[in-house]
Amino acid sequence: MFVCMCYGITDKQIENAVREDSVGNIRELKKHLGVGSQCGTCVDMAVSIIDRTIIDESLFKEVC
Repeated sequence: MFVCMCYGITDKQIENAVREDSVGNIRELKKHLGVGSQCGTCVDMAVSIIDRTIIDESLFKEVC
């Protein structure tokens, strides 16, 4: 699904940025993909995708 209509960024692209490029907050995401740097209406959804992806990833990491 499209999250940022200004730049055509999808939820999958945001998830990949978190997983593969260690993006951990909206400031880093703005630098990496440009999300939220135009009109800003996508910021809340982008933040929730970042948070959800970080939580999902941490649940599957092996704990020693």
